[in-house]
Amino acid sequence: MRWILCRKCALRCACVLLAGLSFAALGLAQTGAAQVPSHPEVHPALWPQGHWPLPPDAELEQRVRALMAKMSLRDKVGQVIQADIGSVTPEDVRKYRLGSILAGGNSKPGGGRVAGPAKWLALSDAFHRAAMDTRDGGVAIPLLFGADAVHGNNDVSGSTVFPHNIALGATRDPALIQAIGRATAEEARAAGINWAFAPTLTVPQDDRWGRTYEGYSENPALVAQYAAAAVEGLQGKPGTPQFLDGAHVIASAKHFVGDGFTRNGLDQGDAEVSEEQLRDIAAAGYLPAIDAGVQSVMVSYSSWNGVKMSGNKGLLTDVLKQRMDFRGFAVGDWNSHGQIPGCSNEDCPQAIVAGLDMYMAPDSWRGLYRHTLAEVKSGVIPMVRLDDAVSRILRVKLRLGLFDAVRPSRQPLGGHFDVIGSPAHRALARRAVRESLVLLKNQDHLLPLDPRRHILVAGAGADSIPQQSGGWTLTWQGTGTTNADFPHATSIGHGIRAQVEAAGGTVELSADGHYTHKPDVAIVVYGEHPYAEFQGDVPTLAFAPGDPADLELIRRLRAQGIAVVSVFLSGRPLWVNPEINASNAFVAAWLPGTEGEGVADVLLRDAAGKVQHDFHGKLSYSWPRSAMQTPLNVGQEDYHPQFAYGYGLTYEEDGDLGPLSEVSGLPANVAAPGVYLQRGEPAAGLAAALAGVDGSIAIKAAPSATRDGSLRISALDYQRQEDARRLAWSGQGEAAFVLRADTPLDLTRQTNGDVQLIVELRIEALAPGKLTLGMACGGTNCTGLVPVDAALKALPKGQWLQVGMPLKCFEAAGADMRHIEVPFRLETAAAYTIDISRVALGTDPDHVLPCTGP
Repeated sequence: MRWILCRKCALRCACVLLAGLSFAALGLAQTGAAQVPSHPEVHPALWPQGHWPLPPDAELEQRVRALMAKMSLRDKVGQVIQADIGSVTPEDVRKYRLGSILAGGNSKPGGGRVAGPAKWLALSDAFHRAAMDTRDGGVAIPLLFGADAVHGNNDVSGSTVFPHNIALGATRDPALIQAIGRATAEEARAAGINWAFAPTLTVPQDDRWGRTYEGYSENPALVAQYAAAAVEGLQGKPGTPQFLDGAHVIASAKHFVGDGFTRNGLDQGDAEVSEEQLRDIAAAGYLPAIDAGVQSVMVSYSSWNGVKMSGNKGLLTDVLKQRMDFRGFAVGDWNSHGQIPGCSNEDCPQAIVAGLDMYMAPDSWRGLYRHTLAEVKSGVIPMVRLDDAVSRILRVKLRLGLFDAVRPSRQPLGGHFDVIGSPAHRALARRAVRESLVLLKNQDHLLPLDPRRHILVAGAGADSIPQQSGGWTLTWQGTGTTNADFPHATSIGHGIRAQVEAAGGTVELSADGHYTHKPDVAIVVYGEHPYAEFQGDVPTLAFAPGDPADLELIRRLRAQGIAVVSVFLSGRPLWVNPEINASNAFVAAWLPGTEGEGVADVLLRDAAGKVQHDFHGKLSYSWPRSAMQTPLNVGQEDYHPQFAYGYGLTYEEDGDLGPLSEVSGLPANVAAPGVYLQRGEPAAGLAAALAGVDGSIAIKAAPSATRDGSLRISALDYQRQEDARRLAWSGQGEAAFVLRADTPLDLTRQTNGDVQLIVELRIEALAPGKLTLGMACGGTNCTGLVPVDAALKALPKGQWLQVGMPLKCFEAAGADMRHIEVPFRLETAAAYTIDISRVALGTDPDHVLPCTGP
């Protein structure tokens, strides 16, 4: 099969990448059933015919009918709504008869930053008791408890964290994928979780997308090959006694469909492709998943040719359920229904009419419950559609044996915490690391290394389990954690140290590359820092644009006569030609997870000088020749990558490379999306200004001041020369430091979640008086200013801090998040002195400022 990609892809500046896409309002009929989009036209006959693998089950159907006959309308509506544990209590579940809960990326039992399995299991028991409590009427229906167990049971501290899917794609090993699914299911059930939001079956076609690492490959054939293995690992094989038994969970094939095809790699964006491309590339993994009996399908945030997937009846009902014969249930993504034109997070009949069976309404469930109940009563949502959705959910619960089960802690694996992070599972993860490493360069056969030498292990990733694990690891973005949050895990550096010292060699572990004794060789571990979803969208494939610290470290070591092995951590292929040229050997290690010693297994010989494990991995994504070479996928016209799909050296092969071009093709001053101020300078597409009572002054250079002298800005050194700015208010009048975007930003995606505006600052002098932090659009009545003076006064003075404010605070204060022209405004009339270096969107700052309102 040969395919050609949509060619409507051109570079956008960071601020445009952040902007969402707007669509024409589709509207609702004034009376009768909710209307759903009918365009673009879907042709079900073009799609392959599916065959549900489970035989008819008369006993199960009779149980469903009996339950439905007992259920009230309130019972039924509760079943189609899923709430997040951060916004729902067991008492809420009992009262509203909710059928499902989830733990979003930052939601933990008790509201902590991380939580171990005992707390998860106790919470699961509490919700189970509530669901089965019928003192006030209703039918006892057990809960589904879902979590983003996407590379192991990665929400639960102590779990085995496997390499992300991009790494597993390089292994070309479906049996390994199945074993990882089985291990993940066991660890989830031990902690009381019975639903994994996995596997991700996306086929990423633009590596700028922040979810690229969630896909196994750019090649739909490889994704299709893995799909059944992943589902059977999590659920067990249909027709066997192990299918959906107490050691398995229900799987969720996601995100249906086309999320990896969005224009410019924009998360939650629009896939502007033909129906044939959608079928042959984006949907390649779904039929194998259905053939394997996948019990749920998660519907994408994204659109296809302008229509949101959560409201696309042609794809959800006509294709997925009828043509492809999917007989599980379809669940939405985090408030994805609210993005359908005419909908809100709390009111969206269009989604269920289109074929969605369960709303994921994490923090909007109360309003959605109320509106859905009313809309079924009025006929806007047909009763037959609600009954179909509820029946699908009940069938899955019955197949999983929930009605025959005791509380989670009394189920076969409940409370068996020795399963979580067990030696067997860690050994499996370590094997996955070994098999996924891809060798791109090995000049003069430098690798494998003799462990009896003196080895320097350097770089920011050398001893960072959070960095080597990436996003979706204990927290949503994979940030805000330390090595101490990963019991029994091994960093790459410590894995190397253990093997070197066991063989009689010595290791110095130094992030900045400084050493006491000159090493025989250096292993430098560096790469991308953790991110997830739209927070990982980038405008180009340049690695760390404008920040050459890692390259400088490699070149410094080489200048000292030290050979360098680069171990590159990333969630996508990136343009790293300068780093490859500067290194003697270069290894794509992806995001290997908690078992960092798997890297040492391949890089080092054993104590006798023999190869322990050769390189096995082959690229499942094409590697770019320039920072601007995207989309880049095997099979497209003019395919000319730096390293082709399937490339990967072994020790026997010639690993020498000639010099690679270091012409990136980048325009000047490219910044990552969501970064507004970096090293004291506005990012591309933004400008800084000082606003006083007598007008605004554009900042061309520091120092500068307002005309009335109320605010002065000057440069100072933080980590580098003049990489920060001092804002000194005189107290003589109202003044503000402002960052203004050349093109308005649509921050609705970021506001629908836990994203914050994070400022890296140092408080030098505070005086009595109001200080506000805000965002604004260009119109009237759309500015959101939040007082922060009381919160800042409680923070340490004279030291650099990261402080954040949730974007929801600015929205609540009146900012129109669809059209932000000023993403940062710091204003006061008092005598404050505050130093700032960076302003960006993110999560997990040192301090979260309270959302107190204006």
